[in-house]
Amino acid sequence: MPSLPVLISQAFNGLALGSLLALVSSGLTIILGTLGVLNFAHGALFAVGAYTVFVMLQYTSSFVLAVVVGCGFMLVLGFVLERVIIRYFYDRPHEDQILVTYGIGIVLVECIRAGFGGNAQRVPVPSWGQGATQLGFLIYPTYRLQLIAIIAGLLLALYLVLYRTSMGLVVRAGIENPGMVGILGINVRRAFLLVFAIGIVAVGLAGMLYAPVVAVSPDMGANFMAQSFVVIVLGGLGSFPGAIVGGLIAGEIISLTSAFNSSYSEVMLYALMALLLVMRPQGLFGTEGRA
Repeated sequence: MPSLPVLISQAFNGLALGSLLALVSSGLTIILGTLGVLNFAHGALFAVGAYTVFVMLQYTSSFVLAVVVGCGFMLVLGFVLERVIIRYFYDRPHEDQILVTYGIGIVLVECIRAGFGGNAQRVPVPSWGQGATQLGFLIYPTYRLQLIAIIAGLLLALYLVLYRTSMGLVVRAGIENPGMVGILGINVRRAFLLVFAIGIVAVGLAGMLYAPVVAVSPDMGANFMAQSFVVIVLGGLGSFPGAIVGGLIAGEIISLTSAFNSSYSEVMLYALMALLLVMRPQGLFGTEGRA
């Protein structure tokens, strides 16, 4: 039986992991909910973000500047992928979307492996995030606390963009009735392009922020991709609030279960998903019939 300090520490770890999963899943659910595209390249794009900040740090020596430049790179990558490939699959069956995005993921991972090799790389913790913070009852790494706060701010910004701006309104209206929006003279496809790029930036940014916490490797996004799909099933397909709540729940389950037996951490996560699918197939915040 783990001690109380260990459980508290794991609860904080769960909050950090859960917030990261929420950011990864938000990008996935934005693309799925607004465009109806199942993006199986999400894990590879997470790794691309991590390697982007690794490369940019060598030129800028500033973590913040490296992240800003990295976000610009991910935005351009999102534009290119949508214009060259994804836009031709909006009206195709989900099976086709899975195959093409899974193929994109394989290509991206192998490009990383060809450029950087298979060995893990280290991204240093930024100077402002080094050390530990005394919380009275717990000493916890400073950067992880900052990571929670940074991701919370990013998720709030994403929510405001999607639900409190005219662009977000156009996108949601375009999903429900693209013909009517087109009659009004609004370029729905251009809005879709921007939404897809925002989703790519979200997952890439998650990889950049997580890079100082773990070793960066070409396959680092595979586990996050699987867990992010579990998260959007828990929260509800296409639900942005569901992605946040589902991410936090998943993070706490994985971390707290690890305090007892790490071998069962993901088993418990998938068991919860199976139970929820039986009791509430649409997820916590989903609606019936939403695919």
